[in-house]
Amino acid sequence: MERITCTEWGPPESLVLEEIATPEPGPGQVLVGVAAAGVNFVDALFVAGTYQIKVPPPFTPGSELAGTVLAVGDGVHGVGVGDRVLSSLGLGAFASHAVLPAASVVPVPHQLPLPAAAALVQSYCTAWFSLTRRTSVGPGDQVLVLGAGGGVGLAAIDVARHLGARVIAAASTDEKLADAEAMGAQATIAYEREDLKARARELSGGGVDVVVDPVGGAHTDAALRALGLFGRLLVIGFAAGSIPSVPVNQVLLRNRSVLGVDWGAWAMAHGPEQRALLDEVLAAVAAGGLRPSAPAERPLTEAGAVLRDLLERRLRGKTVLVPGPYT
Repeated sequence: MERITCTEWGPPESLVLEEIATPEPGPGQVLVGVAAAGVNFVDALFVAGTYQIKVPPPFTPGSELAGTVLAVGDGVHGVGVGDRVLSSLGLGAFASHAVLPAASVVPVPHQLPLPAAAALVQSYCTAWFSLTRRTSVGPGDQVLVLGAGGGVGLAAIDVARHLGARVIAAASTDEKLADAEAMGAQATIAYEREDLKARARELSGGGVDVVVDPVGGAHTDAALRALGLFGRLLVIGFAAGSIPSVPVNQVLLRNRSVLGVDWGAWAMAHGPEQRALLDEVLAAVAAGGLRPSAPAERPLTEAGAVLRDLLERRLRGKTVLVPGPYT
């Protein structure tokens, strides 16, 4: 089997490709032939050693995958060879094979191609957690999504649309805004050349109800000021690279709220609740309510280059790494 290894903390270009013997599943485990592994911002943080959870090298990055069960260990029930599954595993997805606890794999709905399933969990669970657990949205609500052309942004658009909200998408390029419209955004803002606060207030008729912010940086302040009465700013991440300071007087005005969203830490500490949340997402996918878009596919061997493209914000939507044919 092949795997990507982080031998020391550093830039993604330092990742190496290794070939090792394919492992056998032990009791309670399954061996999955990886069809695709999702690429996420957190993967680059793990490699750099800058994530709040620091994993000593060597390790294989990658936190989500989808594939086919190739073998099962003793005592495994309910999962069989040939099953299409996905898993959110923290580390180890950037490989051609993965040995996983049988309890950690989830059946993939037949409507969902494996590459899309590999890109689903982090983005869609973050969006679903944000809009159904940290706050709630429904018909009549207006949701402004920053970084709308990225993986979390597109998932947030899809989830908010599914829940009945009107979505205003804000992104840096026309191509990303086109992707957002295709996902269901009803209005767009090119925030590198338009006044985000003024346009959001204009498009929403005075102020939006919710801001989804996975970007941080310079646009957070304007987005906060675009909130209407009882508006909620959901702080999800800092893809722009800088952590903004929040003017608390703007929180006080119009009775606004700022809500932190750390889905990953919550999911690790609340396994049953996370499984219930994922089941809700997959049920909505199976029913056609959620419509994940097909991710871009790159070879596993390009893991370092893909993470660099992600850090430099050159990627649109989600990207997955695809290993070569496995045996």
